[in-house]
Amino acid sequence: MEASGLLERLPAEGALAWVRDGQGLVGWGVAARIEVAGAERFSRAQRWWQDWCRNAQIEDAVGVPGSGPVAFASFAFDPEPGTSTVVVPRVVLGRRGDQTWMTIVGEAPEALQTITEPTIPGVVEWCDGSRPREDWQGAVAEAIARINRGELDKVVLARDIVGVAPEAIDIRYVLRRLAQDYPSCWTFSVDGLVGATPELLVRRSGDDVTSRVLAGTVKRRGEASVDEGLARALLGSDKDLEEHKYAVHSVARALAAHCTDLNVPARPHVLRLANVQHLATDVTGRLADSAPVLALAASLHPTAAVCGTPTERALALIRETEGMDRGRYSGPVGWFDAHGDGEFGIALRCAEFDGARVRAFAGCGIVAGSDPDSELAESAAKLLPIRNALSLD
Repeated sequence: MEASGLLERLPAEGALAWVRDGQGLVGWGVAARIEVAGAERFSRAQRWWQDWCRNAQIEDAVGVPGSGPVAFASFAFDPEPGTSTVVVPRVVLGRRGDQTWMTIVGEAPEALQTITEPTIPGVVEWCDGSRPREDWQGAVAEAIARINRGELDKVVLARDIVGVAPEAIDIRYVLRRLAQDYPSCWTFSVDGLVGATPELLVRRSGDDVTSRVLAGTVKRRGEASVDEGLARALLGSDKDLEEHKYAVHSVARALAAHCTDLNVPARPHVLRLANVQHLATDVTGRLADSAPVLALAASLHPTAAVCGTPTERALALIRETEGMDRGRYSGPVGWFDAHGDGEFGIALRCAEFDGARVRAFAGCGIVAGSDPDSELAESAAKLLPIRNALSLD
């Protein structure tokens, strides 16, 4: 099987995915499932998973992260109103380097089912979501005023838009479009939450731990010389560098509780995607304890990149002014295996799919130098991946 074929093997129902540049995991069928909520949602999921694995007879001849039984998970951003989902598929296809494998839980006739081509969606009609864009800009202005008064350093405010298609949307079509347009991102699907995130919250592979921090964004114009100039400006922007610094420090501080030999680059680099450019920093370390990837994700979430600084004040301001329930948007999304290894991204550039309805999200980091009009334009750029994935072009 070619690396590009993982997403092409998914059936129409229950598609689970975590794929980057043709490699990763896809799954379908439900061997086990749990929904968890509250501040202890990560530890509850970990205990449930440990109990499930303890009662399972596992044969794993491949022996790499992601082989053997795997759980896909998507966690709510806010522990108070949100519900998180963990799914153990009956069938998993994996690809790492030149290795490809299949894991089957129990008797799984789904492994042999006929794969159909995805249905192309009809024209999606879009409208404002939880609040009009002008109201959201007002919330941004209020956040800037509070930052200027010294109440906090940074807050991330998100907005949503809602689309309706003529009939139920086949998310396999969306997944393939996202993977094609953003091969360097992690394309994911867990329980109706579908997207392509450029931000890796945490990866654990044995003792190696990695986190990619993104904060500070500029839209691409499609002309190489212009985009290069925008990248240089981004690297020299005090506003964007300040926003990025808060995000990097929050990640490094959380990982320091579990890791040694942390490598935190002094300066970010520019990550170029199809539609935007981000300031990016890859933080790496060596695991000093036995923390599974779920525990690492719990210690990192929410980062300053999706919440703000200080965390408690930023979260309180989000609850007060954002005007919507984020659900699982900007929460950890990914997979974990029986050995504690796994990968979690931050659920960005994503949407919730429910039949013919789709709810897409975008968020912006607000600091002292922010401007409501610029933040609205940035959010529109961040909504393009989902909107384009549903277009007929």
